[in-house]
Amino acid sequence: MPERTTHSVLPMSGRDPHEDRRSATPLELLFDLTFVIAFGAAANELSHFLAEDHVWDGIIGFTFTIFAVSWAWINFTWFASAYDTDDWLYRLTTMVQMIGVIILAIGVPDVFESLLHDEYMDNQVLVLGYVVMRVPMVFQWLRASRQDPARAPVCRISVLTLVVSQTAWVVLALVHTSIAVFFWCALPILLVELVGPFVAEQVGDGTPWHAHHIAERYGLMVIIALGEGLIGGAATLSALITVEGWTSEVVLLGLAGVGVTFGMWWTYFVIPSGDILHAHRRRGFVWGYGHIPLFGSLVAVGAGLHAAAYRLEHHSALSDTQTVLAVAVPLGIYGLLLYALYAALSHSFDPFHLLLIALTAVVLVAGVALVAAGAPLSWALLVVAFSPWVTVIGYETVGHRHNEDVIAGL
Repeated sequence: MPERTTHSVLPMSGRDPHEDRRSATPLELLFDLTFVIAFGAAANELSHFLAEDHVWDGIIGFTFTIFAVSWAWINFTWFASAYDTDDWLYRLTTMVQMIGVIILAIGVPDVFESLLHDEYMDNQVLVLGYVVMRVPMVFQWLRASRQDPARAPVCRISVLTLVVSQTAWVVLALVHTSIAVFFWCALPILLVELVGPFVAEQVGDGTPWHAHHIAERYGLMVIIALGEGLIGGAATLSALITVEGWTSEVVLLGLAGVGVTFGMWWTYFVIPSGDILHAHRRRGFVWGYGHIPLFGSLVAVGAGLHAAAYRLEHHSALSDTQTVLAVAVPLGIYGLLLYALYAALSHSFDPFHLLLIALTAVVLVAGVALVAAGAPLSWALLVVAFSPWVTVIGYETVGHRHNEDVIAGL
């Protein structure tokens, strides 16, 4: 799209999916910043629940809120890739959605607390944030259906999905049910949320989203999720300095915090997502939806590092072994999801990946075994932090050849 000097209203007729040099806009980057708050709220609550030994309540609350936050982002991101006009009307509706994200983030602690007291799911503020986000999205889809007649059926299905699911969430938020009943009632609503966009995209050619733009947008969200790891690492380092001062242990732990984040970043961005999506658009759903647990695992690593900080400050009910597991488990989940997404997106299998997965598991288990045997917590975390580097080294020495074959096959 040519650079504009004004932001007068343009027809929402759909972007060119083959547009050259399509990249994230300043508005999209600003929109993503609001999700830093939401991810941070979820990570903060999880770390507190872990430190207080409310592990399962924390995991349930974290899973629910991460899905809510990630899904809110996904809804807008794919629409924006297809219909971003960057006119004043589009900008203002996006601003309202940003307000919704902030409200959603404010409601995250209520969800966790309601799980702790085991009365009913208190997600009213979170749902209010969704309402504020989705009213503008309904307006955007209706606008696209009027101004892009060829894709009007796709847009109308998206509107129907949003209205039905959001109405159901509001009703469920207003009716105080037990936690168990809430989740049983939430399952069909989640099904509507996930299946609706898939059905819509099967109509005709679907929406004109841009493969490389979508890949870049997801990559930027991965970086935001990784930021929680850096924050957790900084908190851990600060705690250790407070307790022991500047020692060699502090330096090693600082390397662990930054190293694990850098390693996860390196491994994620070796996947040629944009090129594969451009050649095989139908693979976008598995890849896109698969990022929801991936985002969660990245944020959970940061929460685990926060929990480690509490342990070092003697403000945690977890043992050293449990604390290391709080980092090792999400790290292992991230590694498995990364390889699974690559296989699903590329429709390929490399036996070498099995070796890398096995070696990664060995490193994670070694870190847990060390602390269980009495080694210092910081040394065990350093070993665990090395796990993503198994993939980095494997890729840079051998695995890149498989990647080259995949790209050549496109």
